[in-house]
Amino acid sequence: MNRRGGTDKSKNFGQSIKRLFSELRSFRILIVIALVFAVSGSVLSIVAPNKLSKLTDTISSGLVVNQEKFESISNTINRKLANIDVNAVLNSYKLDELEKQEFLNTMLSVDTNKSEEFIKNLMDLSENTLNIILPKFSIENEEISTQDQVKFIRIFSTLENHDVSQVYKKIDECPKSIRNIVKPFMDLDKVKKISIFLGLLYLTSALLNFFEGIIMTVVSNNFARKLRNRISVKINKLPLSYFDKNQTGDVLSRVTNDVDTIAQSMNQSLASLVSATTLLVGTVLMMFITNYLMAITAIVASLIGFVFMFMILSKSQKYFRARQEELGRLNSHIEEVYSGLLVVKAYNGKEEANSKFDEINKKVFDANRKSQFLAGIMQPMMMFIGNFGYVAVCVVGALLTVNGSITFGVIVAFITYVRLFTSPLAEIAQAMNSMQSTAAASERVFEFLDEQEMDTEENVVKVLDKNKVKGNIEFDHVRFSYDESRIIINDFSAKATQGQKIAIVGPTGAGKTTMVNLLMKFYEINSGDIKIDGVSTKELSRENIHNLFTMVLQDTWLFNGTVRENIIYNRVNVTEEKIKEVCDTVGLTHFIKTLPQGFDTDISQSDSVSAGQRQLLTIARGMIEDAPFLILDEATSNVDTRTEELVQHAMDKLMEGRTSFIIAHRLSTIKNADLILVMKDGNIVETGSHDELMEKKGFYAELYNSQFEL
Repeated sequence: MNRRGGTDKSKNFGQSIKRLFSELRSFRILIVIALVFAVSGSVLSIVAPNKLSKLTDTISSGLVVNQEKFESISNTINRKLANIDVNAVLNSYKLDELEKQEFLNTMLSVDTNKSEEFIKNLMDLSENTLNIILPKFSIENEEISTQDQVKFIRIFSTLENHDVSQVYKKIDECPKSIRNIVKPFMDLDKVKKISIFLGLLYLTSALLNFFEGIIMTVVSNNFARKLRNRISVKINKLPLSYFDKNQTGDVLSRVTNDVDTIAQSMNQSLASLVSATTLLVGTVLMMFITNYLMAITAIVASLIGFVFMFMILSKSQKYFRARQEELGRLNSHIEEVYSGLLVVKAYNGKEEANSKFDEINKKVFDANRKSQFLAGIMQPMMMFIGNFGYVAVCVVGALLTVNGSITFGVIVAFITYVRLFTSPLAEIAQAMNSMQSTAAASERVFEFLDEQEMDTEENVVKVLDKNKVKGNIEFDHVRFSYDESRIIINDFSAKATQGQKIAIVGPTGAGKTTMVNLLMKFYEINSGDIKIDGVSTKELSRENIHNLFTMVLQDTWLFNGTVRENIIYNRVNVTEEKIKEVCDTVGLTHFIKTLPQGFDTDISQSDSVSAGQRQLLTIARGMIEDAPFLILDEATSNVDTRTEELVQHAMDKLMEGRTSFIIAHRLSTIKNADLILVMKDGNIVETGSHDELMEKKGFYAELYNSQFEL
């Protein structure tokens, strides 16, 4: 069977995809809805990081000291100390002379190189003096007294370094009024609002993607069902010549593998391609809107990784191709050896077969090892691309945060954007590869659906009732060819009258089976005419003609079902007595009695039923049909001599009153035929009974005698 894989390419990708979308027009509303859901879900995914950035900033701001207010307190106190009005203090009526003298001595001892010592001395002044130097003030309705200011100065004047942990320890030692102002404050209402919004955003995105997946599953499966129905209908409309030119496995592959490929790709790739493209474009735009330096960093870092990945992919393609080719050679060799195992054993070809197997198997191993190794590093490479992007974003983000260009939340947002940027690139590459397979599969399916059909027979109005047909057939200068370069039937003319037993004999390729196919209207004749009771087959429908004939072929066919179902195939109102009578006549009764459930035993082509028994079952099936014409195409070729005599006797009874056509290579089976037509190279070269033809000592006599020569 011709199985198509993901590496197949279509002959015309654009035309194939265009045709596929045109065939999907009955589903366009659902597809549009699915694509809208996919795009909407992607847009929501793009918006989410921006909101996540705001949430991060809100939370982070609530975890650290309010630096702005801390600096406001510090600057206010420092400004008071730097701008002490000495005269105002000395002239203050609130101070006594001793306090004024202490203040004056402290001020006179100012040394700019020893500011810490000066502040320490200043803080040792009386409370009244300090109340004048550091009057109380308020920030956001919180009053900071002179004592609180003095304590603040004393605590932070001893700070040896600006380590964060040390700063937080000093703040914990500060007065309550200062702690209330600078302590971390988290806006829980804002956090709650952003969190709920983000939750709804992600939930809505997930629901949109969920419904998009359901819709595309419905569309893909219904489209596949529609294609299979069309193929099923198409098969019944195709001429037999199509199946002569095309392998059965190839036709089955179109019905199964190719249709499944289309359905799976539509389900997995179409919406994914649209959403990934939307996600990619939207992510790039949002990154540049947020911060262009970070955007360039994230994109360049990711693209560097993708360049390495595509370089590896380009190198690995030849190994994947070699693996498939060598695997095909190995399968072909195995099938060849096992199908001809008896010949291999008979000619002692085991060592040669094993040697060739080892040679091909080693090539498969080498190609598989290299291809799997390169395929295996794809996932680590994708992880490297993502991690490399994260590192680049964090480094550049940290530098920009130190400079005050961005907040910590922007870094968090860009880490998410890196993931959103790298993921759709991989999805688009995978979806495009899948679309290639879809194009190739759809090309094969639509090529089959576009095949030329048999004539519709809309103008056929004549009908022959099989119960009233006399049984006369005339071939009038029939000419037929599969193509102009190969003429099969040159000029065939013959007449068969009611009840005659007509044998058609001749060497292989003489046109015997072709004549029967023309009679059954499986093929249209090029010129001439075939008449049944004077009515041209051109004026009769194929169904009507098939209803007039019973065919028993050389190739046996049984379907999964009981013995009874196989015998009465496509017939109704067949009595049990009729079935038993036919089986007795053919000689099947003993075989059926040996079966576990008799006529109700399930049987199929794969069961352990001999070729002769299968042939007898098909003959019994033919005998059930009550038709005026009978065609036997090597019907006894698979039965033994004793059974052949029994079947031949049954055939004689079956052919009584019916016009019969018998194709046979064993000429001994048609000695009692009323008329023998001897064919050679598409022409009738001799006609007559067996005795008449033997007396002529012509071509028939030569054929007959050759079967008995030693």
